[in-house]
Amino acid sequence: MQSDIYLDANATSAVLPAAIDAAAEVMRSSYGNPSSSHAAGMQARVLLDEARACARRVLGAGAGSLIFTSGATESIQTAVLSALCAVRARQAAGQPVGDLLVYGATEHKAVPESLAHWNAVLGTGLTLLALPVDGRGLHRLDILRELAPRAAMVCTMAANNETGVVSDLDGIDAVLRAAGGAAYWMVDSVQALGKLGLDLAATRIDYAPFSGHKLYAPKGIGMLYVRAGAPFTPLMAGGGQEGGQRSGTENMAGIAALGAVLAALEQGGTFRSHDQLAQYRERVAHALRAALPGVLFNAPFEGTLPTTLNFSVPGFSSKELLDLFDAAGVRVSAGSACSAAKAAPSYVLQAMQLPDWRCSAAVRMSFGPLADQAFIDEACQRIARCGEALRASGLLGPGDAVAGHDGVVQLSADGANSWLVLDAASRSAVVIDPLPALAVRIAGMLLGQRYRVRAIAASGAGPVNGAARASLAADLGELFDNVACDAHGWPIDSGSVQLGGGTTVPALALGEQVLARLAKDEVLPAGAYLLGRRSAAGLAAADVRFAFSGATAVPGGIDSSLPVAQLRAAVQRLAALMNRDTLLCPAVDPDGRFCTTLGTEGRAGGVLADLLAMQPRLARAALPPMDSVMHLEAGALERFLQTHPDAVLVDVREAYEHAAAAPAWQGRAVESVPLSRLVDRVAGWLAGEQRPLVFFCRSGNRSARAAQCLHRLGYQNAWSVAGGVALGARTLDKLAA
Repeated sequence: MQSDIYLDANATSAVLPAAIDAAAEVMRSSYGNPSSSHAAGMQARVLLDEARACARRVLGAGAGSLIFTSGATESIQTAVLSALCAVRARQAAGQPVGDLLVYGATEHKAVPESLAHWNAVLGTGLTLLALPVDGRGLHRLDILRELAPRAAMVCTMAANNETGVVSDLDGIDAVLRAAGGAAYWMVDSVQALGKLGLDLAATRIDYAPFSGHKLYAPKGIGMLYVRAGAPFTPLMAGGGQEGGQRSGTENMAGIAALGAVLAALEQGGTFRSHDQLAQYRERVAHALRAALPGVLFNAPFEGTLPTTLNFSVPGFSSKELLDLFDAAGVRVSAGSACSAAKAAPSYVLQAMQLPDWRCSAAVRMSFGPLADQAFIDEACQRIARCGEALRASGLLGPGDAVAGHDGVVQLSADGANSWLVLDAASRSAVVIDPLPALAVRIAGMLLGQRYRVRAIAASGAGPVNGAARASLAADLGELFDNVACDAHGWPIDSGSVQLGGGTTVPALALGEQVLARLAKDEVLPAGAYLLGRRSAAGLAAADVRFAFSGATAVPGGIDSSLPVAQLRAAVQRLAALMNRDTLLCPAVDPDGRFCTTLGTEGRAGGVLADLLAMQPRLARAALPPMDSVMHLEAGALERFLQTHPDAVLVDVREAYEHAAAAPAWQGRAVESVPLSRLVDRVAGWLAGEQRPLVFFCRSGNRSARAAQCLHRLGYQNAWSVAGGVALGARTLDKLAA
């Protein structure tokens, strides 16, 4: 199995070997309670005091307090509580106090949420107000000058976790001093430790939270600096540990580990210098520019941490890029790890007023100050591999010729589908139901493979999306046959084909296949397209492989609210033009069904006529619940593959992900069937022997959807690897060894 290239250090870091040793020694031999008066306790107290003294020197704490906590969140909560308790006391005494709680618009969400929480609990009645930033991500000092006289507390960052932007703390300090210095000031210093020089006692900063796991210490240990004279209220009371400032028996293993990191930082020689890290960042940036043409960096390198890059690539979502990098063993994130599960644009980039697409497509790469030349070399090689995978898949626009793809491609967004019908031999294509959100991606695929686009058409009752069609047409240029079309985007002067029953309809030839247009009429209130192999007699029902329709309420996109007689006539007409195994491909697909068949929808009676006889309205075949899909855990997967030598491993990640992945599962055939091309392979699987199909992807989500689709269509021998490559790779590598 390829080793990880971990480029998400702003989220968390590995633990320094010296820190592991220090923690292990405490747990093994120096496990005394520092509050105990016996020898073991006294030894623990010495270790605690030494770690605190080292921290004070590294941070330049001076006469300020340094409290060990569980991490940054607790430290932030303690700082906010302390400041607001003091504000409430001043309010009660009738002393002047500001009415605003000002925080940076790009602040970590832990800060405004803590402010809102304690403001409500303590009843201070202050107004929370976000301090805007400029296009570089720096706080607007002109606005702060207006707000500072009214501020009871001001919260800013030393360096931003998403962009690496380093705040102008001197400028903020000067503004607060000029305003009279009444506001309490907290500076989130989590990303600063080990990356920026700190001399806290020389500043006006009242509170500075730190988190150990951002700099090679374990999770669960942090620090809070409190300026001498700043108000303090314990978040936790009890046994009086930490001089009564933070009760609870100290996490001695964590403190010892953090102490080892701080000692290494103080002594020098362990971590790379700022200049070295800046050189590493430039090398990574160069690799990204070469691999991903058009990449845009979302914060200027000047004035940012040398360990952080935040970028967006036109035509690619952040999820697509994360999946690509992950396949190559490069671990990156779409922003703050605390909000990565939320599918929302970056609020940090939105505050910087970047375009919406850049906010939604942003990727963060970050490395720690332990990075060395070999690590950066390997990172750049993996990034180059990602670029090669995209080029091989034809997703980077015109360039070197790439192999064309045959068949049907499904692209989805927001519960709807766009369909591409491709013929590699003639390098021709038709786009059905283009979605605006997918226009750039579709254009990139077709340009990269140099397909001549015969039509950009709609299948539903409404006309083709004008914005998407215009965008595609402009991007495709001379590759698009921009001829006269009807309201649905179908060429008026297309050829024709005879369907089963003798009906002649408009059609386009795509190599040996033909795409027939069923226009909207009194029987079919929504149009449809039929794709199949043309014979001498035309397009027989038995040869129709796909039908593209505009809705999913019932098979064929027929409106189930129609009168029974009209509904029956529409269904009977469709049934006469296709067969029970024709794959019905919808434009609207909120449940993620991919496709269905007349046979699947009429499975209860065996034929569609029986289903019509049972009920006056067609009901869709139920999706099997996701938890009924046959999942294979890591241990079960190994046993399954040993007992089923005929099983086929199917990678449903996109082609560029598959190409970027190292050949980690040698010794067993792995087929690449991207989820976007699943529908194209379904018919072959259903018609053949039901060998065990074991689908896998990065996390198990896409493979579960593929298995669910196959189960619903009647292929019961389909399985999904639970946890995907992330959890199952070690097992599969063991089999390959």
